[in-house]
Amino acid sequence: MKARTFGRHLREGSKSLGRNGWMTFASASAVTVTLLLVGVFFMLMMNLNHIAKLIENDVEIRVHVDAAATADDRKAMKEKLDAIKQVDTVTFSSKDKELKDLINSMGDEGQAFEPFEQQNPLNDVFVVKTKEPTDVAKVAKQIEKYPYAAKVQYGQDQVEKLFKVLKVARNIGVVLILGLLFTAMFLISNTIKITIVARREEIEIMRLVGATNSFIRWPFFIEGLFLGVLGSIVPIVVIIGVYSVLYNEVQPKFDGFFELLPAFPFVLQVSLLLLVIGGLIGMWGSTLSIRKFLRK
Repeated sequence: MKARTFGRHLREGSKSLGRNGWMTFASASAVTVTLLLVGVFFMLMMNLNHIAKLIENDVEIRVHVDAAATADDRKAMKEKLDAIKQVDTVTFSSKDKELKDLINSMGDEGQAFEPFEQQNPLNDVFVVKTKEPTDVAKVAKQIEKYPYAAKVQYGQDQVEKLFKVLKVARNIGVVLILGLLFTAMFLISNTIKITIVARREEIEIMRLVGATNSFIRWPFFIEGLFLGVLGSIVPIVVIIGVYSVLYNEVQPKFDGFFELLPAFPFVLQVSLLLLVIGGLIGMWGSTLSIRKFLRK
């Protein structure tokens, strides 16, 4: 395409936005609301995934070693644990360390356990972390069969419920985002249709004098792009501002409970994504509209 021709298409696409001012405003506003919701849901979903990953990575298997096990037995058990292909790390925690951690975790009430330091009733423990959190249950059942594995703990009910909730939340987020994107595409498509109807005679004249479908289509294609990009500006500004405040002001107050994704470069990535999505759904919506008209 020649630069002069492309410049003509840009001018026509821009002029069309001005000629249909109210429809442009209505469509861009609808896209703004839609993309704002998309951005919010996307940020929630990404942070949910981030928090879920942190929680999943904290899931571990605690293998309590039978008190009758000798040093050689413990060494043999560690070698067997290391040999499991799904296992990432195996850490030994002596019963003295277990008692000390218990006392420290209970604060002032932990002093009641100090007399047990002379005759420690706890077991040595192997802390096992898997490469994939979803392998925890499978690996735990395998370890239960090992000699001298007195007790194997990993919070079975809580872990399985956690994985189910996270899976449902992720699926719901994806469905909502896709639904919102199709809504925005429909709104832009209808706006372009109105523009096409208003310029029907002009388009018919262009076709009569030999203009190709591609030549007719490009201004509408560019108009849809502009509508999508215009609709993404406000969501980008709002998301950058709100998320930056949340991360800098709110996150420190909840430190230890949950951890948000760092504001930068996350907000820039979301902004770029919204800009691209806005442009794509704008072009796609206009393509659908003009294609139906040019088939007549």
